[in-house]
Amino acid sequence: MRKLLAAALCLAASATGCGATVEPSGDAKSSAVTLTNCGRKVTYDKVPERVVTNDIGITELMFALGLEDRMAGFAMPDDKKDLGDVPWKDGYDKVKWLSKDRLTKENVLAARADLVFAGWNYGFSEDTGFTPDALKKLGIPSYILTESCRNGRGKSSRGVMPPLDALYTDLTNLGRLFGVEKRAAALIDGFRKQIAAVRTKAPQGADRPSVFLYDSGQGQPFTAGRYAAPEQIISEAGGVNVMHDVADSWTAVGWESVVERDPDVIVICDYGDVSVEQKKKFLLSYAPLRGVSAVKHRRILALDYADLVESPRNPSAIARLGAYLRTVRGNR
Repeated sequence: MRKLLAAALCLAASATGCGATVEPSGDAKSSAVTLTNCGRKVTYDKVPERVVTNDIGITELMFALGLEDRMAGFAMPDDKKDLGDVPWKDGYDKVKWLSKDRLTKENVLAARADLVFAGWNYGFSEDTGFTPDALKKLGIPSYILTESCRNGRGKSSRGVMPPLDALYTDLTNLGRLFGVEKRAAALIDGFRKQIAAVRTKAPQGADRPSVFLYDSGQGQPFTAGRYAAPEQIISEAGGVNVMHDVADSWTAVGWESVVERDPDVIVICDYGDVSVEQKKKFLLSYAPLRGVSAVKHRRILALDYADLVESPRNPSAIARLGAYLRTVRGNR
């Protein structure tokens, strides 16, 4: 499956670093570039040469664009499964793993970073003091992951556009910043075609299975509202996110709301110290869920964390979830 995924992603991203002919990353323009990032105009005076990234999805956006030679390092936990069998293995081989936690001012300064690419709850946090404003005081510019943009409804509320639009926005902006617009456009075009192919086969109307995304938690489940990437991953695959009415991205809800919505399928987010099997065992044995359709019929599918946050893995996740939902449609 991993080899097939790698081949599919290379095909979808034929203008990126998967053995195809690409624009050299050194072709980036030397003049200032102004981008719209989280609703604000931001001007970058020069093309970054020592980018540091936080978390797997953000790091792989850079790799997918063939920009590993513009990176000074990345930070992320070492709970993201085997990285040696992903389409961007070369990027992981070339770029330094700075921290198995999250970025800090100290490791950013030690890396002599000239751009920090992170997101709210993907590195940036008011609680830790690691914010774009704090970095600006150090003379280091930032780019904020669009999926994580704060939307004004609260200090931690995120999401300003549909998740796939956020992915395409970031690829387009990065393409402009690094002078690799053709690569970015080809990657986006490939992703759109891959998703469109899934959409043509997807269940419609009342046949669309309802899906609950289970990230973690026993007292309260952590899940995805309508502004997190799983919302659109589920809908494009032919399902309905049972937490669509929650106007937030990643957030905690009550188990009673899960029971009330009675999902046909549960998707487990595979990451962290709690294994998929442990999460599945809990869901199947938790008494309040006994009458939920997904639990009664054991319709539980696991997707990797990197599939479910904004990343270049989103289209392949849609394809795999779509194939699973088509099997559910006839067995409800």
